[in-house]
Amino acid sequence: MAVADLLVLVTEVVFWRLADIFSPRSFLSVTPVCALNIVLVFATTVVSVWLTVAFTFDRFVAICFPRQKTKYCTERTAALVLSALKCAPWYFTYEHQQIIRSVPWGCERKPDFYLSRYWAAFELTFYVVTPCVPFVVVLLLNVLTARYILAASRVRKRLRAQGAGKNVEDTEGENRRKSIVLLFSISGSFVLLWMTEIVFYTYQRITNTYGYSSNNPLYIAERAGVMLQLLSSCTNTCIYVITQAMFRGELIKAVKFPLKLISKLKPC
Repeated sequence: MAVADLLVLVTEVVFWRLADIFSPRSFLSVTPVCALNIVLVFATTVVSVWLTVAFTFDRFVAICFPRQKTKYCTERTAALVLSALKCAPWYFTYEHQQIIRSVPWGCERKPDFYLSRYWAAFELTFYVVTPCVPFVVVLLLNVLTARYILAASRVRKRLRAQGAGKNVEDTEGENRRKSIVLLFSISGSFVLLWMTEIVFYTYQRITNTYGYSSNNPLYIAERAGVMLQLLSSCTNTCIYVITQAMFRGELIKAVKFPLKLISKLKPC
């Protein structure tokens, strides 16, 4: 999931938005490369979103149905999910902005994209599959997982109150609390940070308006939605660092490793 989030930031922030601002005439602005990069933006975003769903489903099965964990929580299941994500048609929705010395430059949506019923159906299906369906699935799985954990915790408290282990530290309950904190942190940030994007897209489809001037409040809302959507790709690693001691330990080891190599290369 961290790799997918990193790829979102590289393809959209670095190769698309920053390159367009600081290097508008680089090879990244050539129309075929630009259109391919946009496809990669959509693909990495879809993968990141569905990996969040896969993580939520993995925690749901591991907590609520531990005996089924080895059956469903596998790399094969994740590969089947990722193989079904197809974003290639977006490549054919863009055309050049201008031609300089027989070289097409820039990317802009083709007029047919806004007029064709087929492209409208494709866009609607794409945004329903990502992120509307994940939005609903994540909320549903979180509610079911939280309900199971709360019910199991009440049962454990009653059993401990009746037995002699009430003064013993409840490590199982502590692990469940950490799991639910991690689960709700990742999936909750996904829901909140994607909310503006979903609402704004729904508004666009209802009103059928797509172009705004830079001083229009709707333009600011659109840019804010994109910013928050990109921010959702930055939060997972931070959440892992805050909530998982093992992840923090591995991160510290990764930071110290090059320093150890440098110290070994120094002459005695």
